[in-house]
Amino acid sequence: MGILDRIRGRLSTTNTPPLPRQPSDAGQHTAPFAPPVGGFAVVDVETTGLVASRDRVVEVAVIATDPFGRVVDEWTTLVNPGGPVGATKIHGITAGEVRRAPRFAELIGEMNARLAGRALVAHNARFDLGFLGSEYERAGWAMPTCPHLCTFEASWIYLPRLDRRRLSDCCWATGIRLDNAHSALGDARATATLLMSYLDRNFGRPPEPDHLHLPAHAAEVTWPVIPRQALNVTLRRPAGPTPVPAETGLAALLDDLPLSSAIEEGAPTNTTGYLELLAEVLEDGVLTDDEAASLAGLAKTYSLSREQVDAAHRGFLLALAHKAIEDGKVTRDERQELLAAAQAIGFTDGIVKAVLDEARTALAEQRGKGCLPLPDSWLHGEPLRIGEGVAFTGCDELLRARLEGRAQAAGLRVTGSVSRKTAVLVTDGVDPYTTKAQAAREFKTRIVTPEVFAELVHYVQPAKTEAATRTPAITVPSPTPATTARMAATTTDSTLPASGPTIRAWARANGLPVGVRGRLATEIVNAYAVAHRLDMDPTGGTAARNPVS
Repeated sequence: MGILDRIRGRLSTTNTPPLPRQPSDAGQHTAPFAPPVGGFAVVDVETTGLVASRDRVVEVAVIATDPFGRVVDEWTTLVNPGGPVGATKIHGITAGEVRRAPRFAELIGEMNARLAGRALVAHNARFDLGFLGSEYERAGWAMPTCPHLCTFEASWIYLPRLDRRRLSDCCWATGIRLDNAHSALGDARATATLLMSYLDRNFGRPPEPDHLHLPAHAAEVTWPVIPRQALNVTLRRPAGPTPVPAETGLAALLDDLPLSSAIEEGAPTNTTGYLELLAEVLEDGVLTDDEAASLAGLAKTYSLSREQVDAAHRGFLLALAHKAIEDGKVTRDERQELLAAAQAIGFTDGIVKAVLDEARTALAEQRGKGCLPLPDSWLHGEPLRIGEGVAFTGCDELLRARLEGRAQAAGLRVTGSVSRKTAVLVTDGVDPYTTKAQAAREFKTRIVTPEVFAELVHYVQPAKTEAATRTPAITVPSPTPATTARMAATTTDSTLPASGPTIRAWARANGLPVGVRGRLATEIVNAYAVAHRLDMDPTGGTAARNPVS
């Protein structure tokens, strides 16, 4: 739908046939037609941009189904937006194609007749229904509030294990064929089949009773009576097979990014839909000025405050950092992509280092839980620890590749050179005069054989916490009872004396137990505020304490 669901090589290869076409409306002068009332109306729009109050619909499709999701009729047309068509590279529609297409005010009677009496369905329904409501308003009518089902939001119920929830992801998970992605009819057909899967009692789980009752509730809604007129339905030109671009850079990181991990506890449920659109517009690594300006309007569509948007952006960037670091290293290209993403959503470069550090710490903590204890017969001195750097020189090529892979899987960093921070150099000793071997002797870096290194990797130990290496440790003062009470009240309202990542980093540096995301414990927030001589203002802000009482 719209800018959503750019498919990234995950189309199903099953032989599931597309939904049957109804020839009565296919690109010819048609008399007004209304499918039988009752059931669902699946809608999809392609648009000139992201903001319903400013941008326009350039293509619309409506598929009527019975109460069980079985298709009874489908209809689509291009729409003349009365101005630029927007991102042709996404929806594939050119200005020439819409020149003779009807304007929305001309087709609204036909559209209204196809929606009235039905529960509406769309993938990320806030987006599509928001655009339809705006087009109704421009045409001088009010679109009624109607019961609807969002297949994107419902995917949390019916497809709970997905990382991303674009239409293409949901189709891939259910074996549904998605033809002509980013065409209104192609996306609407896929959404209609997804709806039928949700309502099928033989699907993964029984349908929600509320979803089954939607058509009955929709039949009670009063729609405006809008005159209909015969239309010259205009269809887009047939397109060839959609090329599947190779995923590189930010697009590769975003493809299966678990957006649920980007959302802190207590965030509005609408945040995921907003982040899905944000991920889509960032996939090409560029946020245009127009797209950046649209984010504020998009946040309004999803009823998110400025603070909630900032929190979503921070969580999004942290989730990207976790994705980049999960293989134990961050390439130069990945770092540049993270910098570009941070700048695009209004952060400074410094936050990238902060979120990468936080992601590394979280990964080290996770891997540390699986470390084996050193055996009593341990003969190899100081063990290697997660996060330490190791280098290789010489060695059998196959053996070296195997050991490098094991090292990265264990959480060690394989480096291309030896520095003062390198923990060990692995070598078979055949050539003691390689550049790495000479650097290791200069820096007094530990040198081990491949056999010893295999033992070191097998028994790699958890990383030392920063608090364990700091001397002396900082003593965290206890908060006063008044501060504790006041902070406890304010933290339940998500008002913090500093950003979540800042507090977490401070807590870890001082040896305090803290998770990588989610709601911060009141005790941690209290300790941070007292240590920094901050007090919570009754209005919800923070203020520095006056050292003179």
